[in-house]
Amino acid sequence: MAKQENRQETAGSKTYFQQQNIEFSFDRIAIKGLGGMAHGLFASLLIGTIIRTIGTFIPGAVGAFLLEVAGYTSQVQGAAMALAIGYSMGCPPYVLYSLATVGLAANALGGGGGPLAVYFISLIAIFFGKLVSKRTPVDLIVTPTVTILSGVLLAKFLAPPIGEIAVLLGDVIMWATNQQPFLMGILVSVIIGIVLTLPISSAAICAALGLVGLAGGAAVAGCCAQMVGFAVCSYRENKANGLASIGIGTSMLLVPNLLRKPILWLPPTIAAAITGPIATCIFKLHMNGAPISSGMGTCGLVGPIGVVTGWLTPGEKAVEHGLTAITPGAMDWLGLILICFVLPAVLSWVISEFMRKKGWIQFGDYKLVG
Repeated sequence: MAKQENRQETAGSKTYFQQQNIEFSFDRIAIKGLGGMAHGLFASLLIGTIIRTIGTFIPGAVGAFLLEVAGYTSQVQGAAMALAIGYSMGCPPYVLYSLATVGLAANALGGGGGPLAVYFISLIAIFFGKLVSKRTPVDLIVTPTVTILSGVLLAKFLAPPIGEIAVLLGDVIMWATNQQPFLMGILVSVIIGIVLTLPISSAAICAALGLVGLAGGAAVAGCCAQMVGFAVCSYRENKANGLASIGIGTSMLLVPNLLRKPILWLPPTIAAAITGPIATCIFKLHMNGAPISSGMGTCGLVGPIGVVTGWLTPGEKAVEHGLTAITPGAMDWLGLILICFVLPAVLSWVISEFMRKKGWIQFGDYKLVG
């Protein structure tokens, strides 16, 4: 009898969660949640960094206005992340609007690891908000109250330790890269590059860990290797359309192909393993811009642009690590062009052509679906 009651309760909970659009799945939490976080950062801090850099070169009222705008984008990054996470997870209106306060609090209390704190605390606040959404006659009062109070309360207790863990992990990666630039150049480049192609946000991960400096440069190398590499490898099948959509869009478009035939991943991944240590050991490529840029690759050219803006006006995270503005020389520009564009294209093409001759890659394997 007790077992039957338990089964009924479980079935009732599942039905209730379905009605409230509450879903505990990898797709909802990791893919959509992290993707939303990256979009929120992109539309606030990242764009603000670009605007600030432009503003420093424009004199007078226009330049001052751009710097003012950039300041606002930095202030709202926590709210923007939380709202984007909520939107990506299909939050009802009053839950979504209430997340602005939750994100603001979590980002402020999370310190240097604010983005990771915003991510986790927003997920929990969304859960509580959805639990009560549209279940009372006074939804306008109940849902925002539950969402905001639960989120800010959690931020008070959880955001500081989450932020500290994120900062510590990011600092360890950056320290290790400085100590062992060759080995860590390979590891960071390959891992972050692979994550970029998977339906998980590498940009959100880099932002959450605050990856800047030499480790950020290795991440840029890996992400560019994946995007440019896949664009070149698949040119036979997808022509100019694929070159653009993969090279400056996203290599995630090839995920169905990679699931069917994982060996297709080898050319850009090997290229990343080569360009990563070249970036860290030879050209000393640093990402001193916004950490999110480290995980963007050539998507909208955000990775290379982030490197350039970091040279001119280092971001807050870079400044915390003692990184300062530089006047880029010929070697800096050469390294940027080789690491982000030339080497990934040449290496991936050579490796893929070798694999095609061996019969390991067949014509049509890289054909975009749909």
